[in-house]
Amino acid sequence: MDEKDKFDLKSLANDCGLFSDLPSEEIVRRISDLDNRYQSGDLVSIYNYFLSVSTKPDVLMHIIKLADRFRDPSTLSFLLDILLMKNSDTPDLKEKFINTRVMCARAIANYKDTSTVTPLLYCLNNKNENYKLRLACADALGKIGDRYAVAPLIEVVKDEDEKSVYLKESAASALGMLGDLRAIDPLVSILESNKGIWNKFTFLKERVIEALGKMRVSNNDRVFNALKESLLDESPQIRINAIEAIMDSDHDDAYDVIKRCLTEDKDAEVQKNALIALYNLRGREILDEVISLPIYTDDLKAEAVSLIEEYEDEVVEVYRDDRNTQ
Repeated sequence: MDEKDKFDLKSLANDCGLFSDLPSEEIVRRISDLDNRYQSGDLVSIYNYFLSVSTKPDVLMHIIKLADRFRDPSTLSFLLDILLMKNSDTPDLKEKFINTRVMCARAIANYKDTSTVTPLLYCLNNKNENYKLRLACADALGKIGDRYAVAPLIEVVKDEDEKSVYLKESAASALGMLGDLRAIDPLVSILESNKGIWNKFTFLKERVIEALGKMRVSNNDRVFNALKESLLDESPQIRINAIEAIMDSDHDDAYDVIKRCLTEDKDAEVQKNALIALYNLRGREILDEVISLPIYTDDLKAEAVSLIEEYEDEVVEVYRDDRNTQ
């Protein structure tokens, strides 16, 4: 190819149908075919130009996906322009491109470039934006890992006027990824709340517990007590998440608190997760105890046998024989 053809990006875009009424499927096919004609460096330049001129959301999403294979720094500014929709303040147009902008946020996160924190925060804090985009921005901030994002994410979690519980969930997850201890108090406050609408937000509590678990706060009594109270929650999944977070807490009472779930919690999955946590904390002794004592259910005994055979490389024939004679 000669130099003129190589860099005539407008003609190339025209050949691919970007300025035409061709169906999106045909435009996408033509753009994909460029892989067979150009090297990676040239493809980056092509995709960057196409990102700036494409007007169909589904075509743009395909270009973003293709460009994400290279993650060239030069592409970042084009992704940010789409994310912010700088050239349009029309709500209808922004809504039309919502899925495209969500994909942009996810692609931006892959760069882990701290210079993108400010535009991501701008979208996150804009309550007029679609909640899907705000969710994607919260996730991106967690993946990028910049501490500058901690305070705004905390504000989202604390904001009682925030209508989107999904956004709060995503902000809580992002705080867990960031691991900043400033987030502990607002996260624990959600678990401590016993009134109002909070108790209905099961998935939010799950994300909060997961975040606290990732922070691995050693011997913090307030965190530990909140997690312990979560073992009484109506949701089995919240109780399971609390068991895992308590296991990771390194608190002196972690083993004893989890052990009570083996007999006091009536949900079989919660019991199994408690047994696995106890095994991770202390090893084989709890498995032998469960198998030998009558206070534990047959399902729990079977789980103990399974763990021994999987991780201790030992077949427990005695227990199997006992069950077969019943």
